[in-house]
Amino acid sequence: MVLEVDVDESTCTALVTLNRPEQRNALSPDLLAAIDDAVIELDRRDDIATIILTGADPAFCAGFDLRRLATETPSAQEEHQSSPVEHFGLLPDHETPIIGAINGPAVTGGLELALSCDFLVASERASFADTHARVGAMPGGGLTIRLPQLIGINRARQMSFTGDFVSAEQAVAWGLVNEVIPHDRLLTRARQVAAAIGSIPIANVREVRRMYAEIGELHGLDAYRRENRWAREWMADRFDRARLTEERQAIIERGRSQT
Repeated sequence: MVLEVDVDESTCTALVTLNRPEQRNALSPDLLAAIDDAVIELDRRDDIATIILTGADPAFCAGFDLRRLATETPSAQEEHQSSPVEHFGLLPDHETPIIGAINGPAVTGGLELALSCDFLVASERASFADTHARVGAMPGGGLTIRLPQLIGINRARQMSFTGDFVSAEQAVAWGLVNEVIPHDRLLTRARQVAAAIGSIPIANVREVRRMYAEIGELHGLDAYRRENRWAREWMADRFDRARLTEERQAIIERGRSQT
């Protein structure tokens, strides 16, 4: 089994684990298809608020299977490259937030897979590298778009031009990951974050996620106008006043406990 899926109904969380540890979870056609199928199926479910994506130790994902690429015939490669694009990035279109729990090296295609998540938490054993140029392949999974958004264009260029590895500590300092966690607590922390997301109505979280996705493509006043119009439409049509009354004190207490 190249992929494992475990659902925690108590927190409305699905844990998806890349499971090719002997190949450092390298991306094969079977694994890519399994990831697509799992995300699409989980995204359809009304009882799943969050997906956690991680790898079976010791790596998160070593990227595309270079052994397969090196032995693939030119005709097979040409057929692969000319096939229709099913989706952009390394994850199919989805509305459910995906937390990347990076348990080890995330390299090249593995880095692109991590960048396709909404945000990342990382083990102290995590590291990140882009070796596309070094192996003579070009990024096609969103790396040249998403990586500069997170760490800035100059740092992204440095990673891509050198192929050097960035440690978990450097990644959090650069803004690539949100937190660095002791390895044995990584999934515990990811589940804590997922549970916090799951405590909010799924429709509300998905709506805010859609706002980030759509408004993130705009600039300047266009972005402000779209956000304002979106907020007004939501407040007029879908705002739940009863929930606000119920949640007000709980929000205050949550803030006190976290500061």
